[in-house]
Amino acid sequence: MKHGKNPTLKQKKLMKAARLNCENWLVVKDTANEMVVQNRQTDKIRTIKKVLYK
Repeated sequence: MKHGKNPTLKQKKLMKAARLNCENWLVVKDTANEMVVQNRQTDKIRTIKKVLYK
């Protein structure tokens, strides 16, 4: 699994819209349709569909 990176401001806003605390999540993959994030402590993976939060 790739290592996650710190989210940008735009990605933080998307996480907040999905009711995630951006301080606890790292961005693994960011495409036009979805963003894959990984929890810092538990390494749990979540996928956020961008279409739902625009």
